[in-house]
Amino acid sequence: MHAIVIADGGELRWAEVDDPVPGPGEVLIDVVAAGVNRADLMQAAGKYPPPAGAPPYPGLECSGRLTGRAGKGRSLRERSERLEQGDEVCALLAGGGYAERVAVPEACVLPVPRGISLEDAGALPEVACTVWSNLRMVAGLRAGETLLVHGGASGIGTFAIQYAVALGCEVHATARRSKHAAITALGATAIDYESEDFAEKVAADVVLDIIGGPYLERNLRALKTNGRLVIIGAQGGRRAELDLGLLLAKRATVAATTLRARPLEEKAAIVAGVRDEVWPLVEQGRIKPVIDRRIPFPQAAEAHRVMTESAHTGKILLTTA
Repeated sequence: MHAIVIADGGELRWAEVDDPVPGPGEVLIDVVAAGVNRADLMQAAGKYPPPAGAPPYPGLECSGRLTGRAGKGRSLRERSERLEQGDEVCALLAGGGYAERVAVPEACVLPVPRGISLEDAGALPEVACTVWSNLRMVAGLRAGETLLVHGGASGIGTFAIQYAVALGCEVHATARRSKHAAITALGATAIDYESEDFAEKVAADVVLDIIGGPYLERNLRALKTNGRLVIIGAQGGRRAELDLGLLLAKRATVAATTLRARPLEEKAAIVAGVRDEVWPLVEQGRIKPVIDRRIPFPQAAEAHRVMTESAHTGKILLTTA
């Protein structure tokens, strides 16, 4: 098969490599599309190596057709509902999505939601699992609360806005002004992070943050009493000073999570939760993948350039087309 190989200096090459061999409990997927994520850029730069046992190629999510399995795998469904050869699926990966085929634990595979094309489904697993696990499992977001999302025009941001709106929440999102119309159309109130202080404009029950250090103090100021700050990235920096007095006065919670390095048991629980609670919203049309552009797999370097420049809204897809 072919896959995107990271060469010296972070160069991305479409090269011939060995076919993956599914291990116990794994299935084999012929890939149709793969979502591009910031973690892929970090891996290409040598700053985010794949976990032990994961393929060396980038790609944390994909969609395609199930073409085989090895052994008696763990299933997310009853035996009668188990995925079969030829089924259209999408999957949360530890790596390897930038390839023609990938082996993945069956517990991390989802059926393509009704009403979503096989190609577009490649934009769903990573964002759906990240958003659901952090907003519901960690922050306990519920109807009637207020959510502040940073990076509202990103893949994570566009999904989080739609999910929170579907829950019945008031949503605010930071983004550069040129992207305000897009996130407003999804149901959020837009805040220009370049000219406005979000801490002066929002009182939030939950803040979902991808920036990290530079936003910590303002995130705490933006929280209501008993508010929850969930940090899922550090694009702006890893270090900041924490005012414990402010944290104590608000009885606030600060949590930080990653998804890729979680044990399989935890990932399986998240995938199952997404199927039960998020997939129905997708199938009802209340959440839709926001696709900025589609780029052929051999041109993955161009996809990374677009993401580096933040010249996109929603997801960038690599496709076999």
